[in-house]
Amino acid sequence: MSNEPQQEAAEAAAQGDDAPETAVQDELEALRGEVEQLRAQSLVERADLENQRKRLEREVSNACRFANKQLLNDLLPVLDGMDAALSTADAADPLREGVELTLRELSRISAKHGLVAVAPRPGDAFDPEHHQAMSVIEAEGIAPGAVAQTFQKGYLLNDQLLRPAMVAVTPHD
Repeated sequence: MSNEPQQEAAEAAAQGDDAPETAVQDELEALRGEVEQLRAQSLVERADLENQRKRLEREVSNACRFANKQLLNDLLPVLDGMDAALSTADAADPLREGVELTLRELSRISAKHGLVAVAPRPGDAFDPEHHQAMSVIEAEGIAPGAVAQTFQKGYLLNDQLLRPAMVAVTPHD
């Protein structure tokens, strides 16, 4: 009984009947196509996983870089207040040195965490990416459209604008 299929195949081959061989070839080609399809699907899924991994790494990196954004933003009025105290304090005031030291240390720590002051000087070019023009004033010796006065420093956090510098600019000709 176990020899009957083999005998039939041998007889068919002897008679020149290629039907079983063709069926095997067709099935083999179908299986090869399925393997190629699965391989392609596997590559697509692997690429999707790699892209997702990279995206998650970027998101975690950005979350770490900007995790202290709210805290540093809340400290900006403190920095502003200390700057204002120094600009109005008398040079002989005994508290001046303490305010200077405190401001220097606070600025050092803030810079360590990515906070950078944007403090344009008179004559610097107006940069709408980092400056906010609050008024237009006449100023001798300053090019038209340049910063004439800084009212309030701006700040960048890891190269992202946290607060623009508030400035007055000279009128355009």
